[in-house]
Amino acid sequence: MVVEIELTLCSIIQCVALYFLVDNARLDLSSGQSGAWPYVGTGLLIILLFWSRSLIHTLTLIRWPIEFVHNFFYIACALVEALAFTRLGDPFMWFVLTALYAVIVWALFFYDLRIIELRMKDSAGPAGNRLYAMVGRDQRLNIMFVIPVIFLFNADCALAIHARPGYFLRQNGHLILVGCQGFTLLVYLDYVIRAFIQLAPLISATRAEWRTEATDSSS
Repeated sequence: MVVEIELTLCSIIQCVALYFLVDNARLDLSSGQSGAWPYVGTGLLIILLFWSRSLIHTLTLIRWPIEFVHNFFYIACALVEALAFTRLGDPFMWFVLTALYAVIVWALFFYDLRIIELRMKDSAGPAGNRLYAMVGRDQRLNIMFVIPVIFLFNADCALAIHARPGYFLRQNGHLILVGCQGFTLLVYLDYVIRAFIQLAPLISATRAEWRTEATDSSS
């Protein structure tokens, strides 16, 4: 039941973010702002990444009782996503908001460390031990390297645009920045998909261990 609630929430909030992306893309592109296309593509990658990572977190970490704070972070992320998608034609604010989004995701990864520790304690089977060793390594990699790099890149892009608006805005230098942002997120999405392929057999085995444990406890 808890997994179904979590998956439903993730899908709904990302559909809300997608609505804002589509609606603002329609407005910007219909007004002839061809420079908005890279931002639309990058926005779609942000949605795909968030949904993919939240799916992995749900299948690996979520058990009863429901984690309210974890889900509150999801809603906060969706709010900042939606705000960023309203600024497809404003490169400076786009990078400011995506930097803020990285900060919230960073805090979410820190919070989920506590959930990983709980799962390591209540999933002591062979498959569970292997699964949470892999999940823990991935979590630490994101906390120590991936998310900080993403934050610093977005913050530096915002500072560069603010410092040299002539080049980055009037001469469209911002397209180089958003192109690098989109490429980086595409590489990260490929990493997430490959990680899920590796985790999938262990997720099934670990949930089988949970069911066995629940059956033994009830008998």
